[in-house]
Amino acid sequence: MVESGVSLLLSCEHGGNQVPELWRPIFRGHEEQLQSHRGYDVGIAGFARWLAAQLQAPLHLAEVTRLLVELNRSPGHPALFSEFSRVLEPSMRKYLLECYYDPYREAVIRHVAQLLAEHGRVCHVSLHSFTPELNGVVRNADIGLLYDPQRSMEKSFCLKWQASLARSSECWKVRRNYPYRGSADSLVTQLRRRFPAERYLGIELELNQRWPLLGGDGWRRLQTDVRDTLQAALVCS
Repeated sequence: MVESGVSLLLSCEHGGNQVPELWRPIFRGHEEQLQSHRGYDVGIAGFARWLAAQLQAPLHLAEVTRLLVELNRSPGHPALFSEFSRVLEPSMRKYLLECYYDPYREAVIRHVAQLLAEHGRVCHVSLHSFTPELNGVVRNADIGLLYDPQRSMEKSFCLKWQASLARSSECWKVRRNYPYRGSADSLVTQLRRRFPAERYLGIELELNQRWPLLGGDGWRRLQTDVRDTLQAALVCS
């Protein structure tokens, strides 16, 4: 979708907890980890598909569990492989990168470059969800908007988006650069190094998993409000 010369691209790095057959033995006895927030971002895949259809935006969605290889971390990052895949032989870890990591990230990079060539500017929203409580600490937000504070267009976009959410149908608790820093290592961080700040906006949207876990009207309202306010922020950009 293009609004005012800004093309929207969606990605979802933690959409599923699938384990291809070759790798199933390393998770034997640890199935509960795959079903937890460590295995995938709860609720985000369905939301991502719905949002892409609603806004007629292209979507890149990964469904293999992040516990095999973490698509949202750079090569060499200590969290690139989990405790389950880190113990594999180097040749097998390399094979994981060749099978899942490299194709996904290269596809997103190519798509950004294509949209920039066609439309001049791209707003890339990387979709995530976060566990309501981590290590005994309750996360105090419904929605997190992550961006690089040094990139003025990203900051301005998120301020507009936050203000629009404040005027939406519910009193959502929206925090910027929470529960993670927007400048921390991620796919959008890599893309910021490749594409200029005036043409590429890399935003990470974080939704509290309490809402998809609860389901019902609250989850439907949150999704609708995010859709409407994202669309409004794009129009104003």
